[in-house]
Amino acid sequence: MKHRVVWALILLSLAPLAASAQEPFDVAAATDAYLSQLSPEQKASSDAYFEGGYWLILWVFLYGAVEMWLLLGLGWSARMRDLAERVTSKAPLRTALYAVQFVLLTAVLDFPLTWYTGFFREHQYELANQTFGPWFGQQMIGLGLGLVVVPLLLMALYGVFRRAPQTWWLWGSAVMMAFLVIGMLLAPVYISPLFNTYTPVERPDVRDPVLEMARANGVPVDNVYVFDASVQSTRISANVSGILGTMRVSLNDNLLNRTSVPEIKAVMGHELGHYVLNHAYEGLMFFTLVILGAFGFLRFTYDWALARWGDGWGVRGIADPAGLPLLILLMSIYGFALTPVLNTYIRVNEAEADIFGLNAAREPDGFATTALKLSEYRKLNPGPIEEFLFFDHPSGRARIQMAMQWKAEHLDEVDESGGAAE
Repeated sequence: MKHRVVWALILLSLAPLAASAQEPFDVAAATDAYLSQLSPEQKASSDAYFEGGYWLILWVFLYGAVEMWLLLGLGWSARMRDLAERVTSKAPLRTALYAVQFVLLTAVLDFPLTWYTGFFREHQYELANQTFGPWFGQQMIGLGLGLVVVPLLLMALYGVFRRAPQTWWLWGSAVMMAFLVIGMLLAPVYISPLFNTYTPVERPDVRDPVLEMARANGVPVDNVYVFDASVQSTRISANVSGILGTMRVSLNDNLLNRTSVPEIKAVMGHELGHYVLNHAYEGLMFFTLVILGAFGFLRFTYDWALARWGDGWGVRGIADPAGLPLLILLMSIYGFALTPVLNTYIRVNEAEADIFGLNAAREPDGFATTALKLSEYRKLNPGPIEEFLFFDHPSGRARIQMAMQWKAEHLDEVDESGGAAE
């Protein structure tokens, strides 16, 4: 009896220690602690930049809509078609000549908005590094690319419009999908290097952990690339680009130079997740449906608009390149209305990659501190409706909370700093 009393007293004396050891990790408190690291000034700047983007969605849509309407209403589009017809009698070449005029004219008309959104506003919030000259030079590279790609696309698109006057919307969808796939194949190899220089990551403390994660998760890459985004921007980012044999895992030099190894591992685990979860191919299927929906919308609205205003615009029918501004206008209406749907689809994919990255990298605190750095240009703590409508990535709060929840469930597997225990 005496021994049982002694043992009971010992167990009671150890009970507070056991309770303390088993005390649950407070996810909400840990999340709030991270959010509090952002100063009021930083939060105000982040919120102002991102919330200004909500209005830009509207202004960009209205600017483009007015521009397309003027091209039709003032007869500029019909005159560009007439000029192409005077130069050649071959329909594909007429379409190409019209396309060249269209790209050049819209580049001039779009320039004030392009300058404001891509140069002035980025410098206003200290997110850009380029002076005007280099920035303008890269705009010219983009223009040159447009002068090659847009004529090719329109030659194919209007070719099927001429040959399939009843089912043009189906064949048009197929053409758009074909160009989307070609773009995904070519972008990492031929397009991205026009704007940035890609080189293998030389730092073994960065390269080796990323390749270890890749091998452990069946990602067939033998190198990790870094590109010099700092010549343009202060933003940190990484990506998985390409499909089939052109797939490449890349991070920008801002991420390499401004973050710790745990943070880089967290980001690259996320990017590897996009590959493992087949988001590129899933995206192709999703956007096939989006494009089919867009051309189905065009099938009914284009003919209606042409019947009402076509004579005044000088547009003859769906096979007439002069009707391109109307196609773009209707497409932009469709895309504007679909904005929350597109954002939700992308946001869900990004959240899936976040979870994968946490499990692959096992760096919850690195993930959380990276989310804070992304708040330089993404609002950290939006309301639920705001996030649903405007966010194409999970908000910073949602990401930090996810990381802290993961940490709470793996306390015995991470060290005190929040990284994987040795």
